[in-house]
Amino acid sequence: MEFKKKELSNGLTIVGEVNKSAKSAAVGFFVKTGARDESNEINGVSHFMEHMLFKGTKKLSALEVNEAFDRTGAQFNAFTSEENTVFYAATLPEYLIEVTNLWIDLMRPELRDEDFNIEKNVIKEEIAMYKDLPNFDVMDKCRHLYFDGDSCGNSILGSEESIDNMTAEQMRNYFSNRYAPNNMVLACVGDFDWERLCSQAQSPCGKWENQQVSRELNQSAGSGKCERVENQNLNREHICLMSQGVSAQDPRRFAAVLLSAIIGDDVGSRYFWELVDKALAETAVMQFGAMDGTGVFYSYVQCSNENSAKVLDIIRGIFQSVGKDGISGDELKKAKNKILSALVIKNEVPMGRLIDLGFNWTYLKQYRTIADDVNAIRAVTIDDIHSLIEEFNLCNFTQLSLGPAASKE
Repeated sequence: MEFKKKELSNGLTIVGEVNKSAKSAAVGFFVKTGARDESNEINGVSHFMEHMLFKGTKKLSALEVNEAFDRTGAQFNAFTSEENTVFYAATLPEYLIEVTNLWIDLMRPELRDEDFNIEKNVIKEEIAMYKDLPNFDVMDKCRHLYFDGDSCGNSILGSEESIDNMTAEQMRNYFSNRYAPNNMVLACVGDFDWERLCSQAQSPCGKWENQQVSRELNQSAGSGKCERVENQNLNREHICLMSQGVSAQDPRRFAAVLLSAIIGDDVGSRYFWELVDKALAETAVMQFGAMDGTGVFYSYVQCSNENSAKVLDIIRGIFQSVGKDGISGDELKKAKNKILSALVIKNEVPMGRLIDLGFNWTYLKQYRTIADDVNAIRAVTIDDIHSLIEEFNLCNFTQLSLGPAASKE
C-alpha cells in the first residue's frame, strides 16, 4: 500500500491509500462539521444538509442522482455525527472516477426552496422515529445533560421546533461557512489511479472558495447531574451514564478503548458477567467516544424498573473496584484481541479502511497505517490503563434514565 497526499491552493486536502491488490475502491468527502458547530436556532442543520445534498445540483435532479449511482452499482451513503458529515461510496475500480465526479458535483448542491420544504417533513419523521427508539433517545438526552449547555451536547437530529423554524436561507449560509474546501478532506482507498483522481478533482474543486472556519475545543468534565425522564409507553428502564475521557488527539485513546472493552464489551466484560449473565439486565455495554478536544466514556443499560437501583449499585461497585484494584493482565489480553480483531477485519476492505484514513487526517493531519494502530494497541500496558483510571474517575458520571411512568412501577 502506498500513501498519497495533495493539497489544493484553496485548502482542500486529497489523501489516498493505493492498494493494487484490492478488488474494489472507496471514496468519500469528510466535512468537519456536525451538531456541535450549530447554534440552538439551527440545531439539526448538519443532518438536514446531509439529506439535501442528495436532492441534486443545477444539472441533476434527485432522481438523476440516484440513477447515476445506480448505474455504477456503487454502495453509497452518508452520515452525520456530533462533529463530522461524511459522504462515501464503495465501487468497482473501473467506476471510481465516475463516482468521484458525482460526489464532487453533489458537494455543491442547488439547495432549492421546494426541496428544502419537502425534506423538512422527512426530517421530522426521522426525529419521531428515533424518539420511539429508547436506546437512542436516552443517549441523546444524556449527552445534552452531560455537556450542559455546551454545543457538544447538541442533538444531531435537532428538534421539531428547530427544524420547523429553520429557513432555506439559514441552511445556505451554514453551507457557505462550513462546506469550505479548507474544512474538507477527499479520501480514497483501494485499487485506483492516484494521478487521475487528482486530475479529475483539481479543476472543479479548485474553484471552491475557502472560508475562515473555526471550532471551539473545550475539554468537558461533565455536569455530574442525574435525571430521570418518564415515558408512559415504556416498560423497561433505559439508563445512560457518561464520564470524562481523552480526546481524539490524545495517544491514550487506545488505552481508553481497551478500558471500555474490559468494563463493557457485550461479551465477556465485567458488565456482562455481573449484569447480563446474572439476568439483571438485558443489555449492558460501555464504549469510548473520542471527540475533537474532548472525549467521553458512555454506558448504556436496559433492565427492568425493579432492578434499576440494584444494577446501578453494581455498576458503581465495578467502577470502584477498577479504581481500587485495577485490571488484570488476562483482561487486558482479551480486550486487545477483541479490538485488534475488529480493527483488522474492518480494514481488510477499502470501505472499512476509508473511514480510518479520512478521520485520521481530519483529526490528526496524519497518515496512520493499519500496522501503526495495531502496534499502538499492542503497546498499551496495565500501567497505562491504571494511569487513565486514576486521572478519569469513572464514578464521576452524569446519569440520564428513561423509563416507565410512576403509575406503572
